[in-house]
Amino acid sequence: MSEDEKTPAREIITDYAQQHFRYFRTLDGTVYAQRNGHPVARPIRSQGTTGSHRQELMVGLFKDGHGAFNGTALKEALDLIEALALTEDVQPTHIRVAPGFDGTTWLDLGRDDGKSVRIHPIGWDISVPDPREVSWRRTQLTGELPLPAKDTDGKGIDLLMRLCNFASAQGESLALAWLVGCLGPSAPVPAPFLTGPQGAGKSTAGRMLVRIIEGMSGDLRRAPKDEENLITAVAAGWVTALDNLSHLGPDLSDLMCCIVTGAETIKRALFTDGDVVRSNYRRPLLLTGIDVGVIRPDLAERLLPLRLERPLVRRTESELWAEFEEALPLILGSLLDLTVKVRATQADIPTDLRMADFAHLCAQLDVATSLGALNAYRASLDDLNDDVIEGDLLAQTVLKHAATMAPGADVRMTSSEWLLCLSQLYSGEECRPLPKGWPTTGKVLSDRLKRLQPTLAARGVLVDWGRTRTARYIEVTRPAAPSPEQAEAMF
Repeated sequence: MSEDEKTPAREIITDYAQQHFRYFRTLDGTVYAQRNGHPVARPIRSQGTTGSHRQELMVGLFKDGHGAFNGTALKEALDLIEALALTEDVQPTHIRVAPGFDGTTWLDLGRDDGKSVRIHPIGWDISVPDPREVSWRRTQLTGELPLPAKDTDGKGIDLLMRLCNFASAQGESLALAWLVGCLGPSAPVPAPFLTGPQGAGKSTAGRMLVRIIEGMSGDLRRAPKDEENLITAVAAGWVTALDNLSHLGPDLSDLMCCIVTGAETIKRALFTDGDVVRSNYRRPLLLTGIDVGVIRPDLAERLLPLRLERPLVRRTESELWAEFEEALPLILGSLLDLTVKVRATQADIPTDLRMADFAHLCAQLDVATSLGALNAYRASLDDLNDDVIEGDLLAQTVLKHAATMAPGADVRMTSSEWLLCLSQLYSGEECRPLPKGWPTTGKVLSDRLKRLQPTLAARGVLVDWGRTRTARYIEVTRPAAPSPEQAEAMF
């Protein structure tokens, strides 16, 4: 055969690829490849260490007797495939948890054979999802989960609570609610903050909670020093766990708020002038630490404090983790059973809590199990409000001023007048110097009060803003106590 009659290498590669792989694009234009009948998708431009489409294409061509091809032929073929795929249907990719058809949810077990857990309204089963229903994206953070056990009768939950050192039944119920919430693909869940004395096993309990969802390779990590690295790590996995936090600066606090409730970052794509890369990063978050100092009010509403106590009997790491690994299929099976039961339960949606989806999940859990998770959640928020007030001198001063007001009274002043009033109240007759961080202008005071507004409202002090024809004002109100008839009507 003459050289002119030979089929070009790029055509051989393109024909083989279209026969053995399915190509599609995501909303941001990234093209992915899926082996026929397999749910795992790989970006065709990836050179990642978890296995790229280029590598699996080269291996497939060689094993099927087409030979080895040079980089130029592969590049030309992939360029053509990418161009053709841009006209195909748009489909999202998911990490670990994904919505399916007819109200189902899928959990990626991280297995090479693609087997996943399908959670449906009447139960759960293990199968390989249709690639057009679910496309899994995997990274180095995607660990393998064991096949969950069936018919556990809740024994796995009992084993998990015996291995962890939660200080109360309320903490156990909130941990269960969080785990069930982690199996939901869309509703945000607050971040558990594991606290307790030194030696209470906070890091160990945190690893256990993470590994139920992420497999035995899941682990805790230190908080990155810069925002970009944390966002990259969050976007590459499902559950992000930060260990041994001792301080939450304003930037890290704001970023954690975004991680819990969802946000997006946009940055310039490498080697381009105008293209951008979008990263969505609403993910379950878990924190551990003895004390993180001052907690900002907006983050406090997104936290779930879980207190641990020191165990009476110490065990070796190898013994503890061997028992956990052996029990993991049973624990995961029990969690899936509980998830199905909770989702099938009807409960009223609490309308007074910010994280309404999680509050509703707690209410469903209470109806299904009578664990008292919703009351425990309300109590945890009250504790966090106390922490915010104890760490904020301005909040303490506003509450002190409100205590001098008659029930039902309100006071209106400009922000500058409020600053003078509160500064004098703080200094008192002793003329104490104003502390570091005290508001220096009326604008700074107004901004601080906006952050504290929900916390102060939880303590019966309402702060509102308005304006007259000549100036803006801040109004502080101490509502009158409800009458016995009104209090009875509230319950």
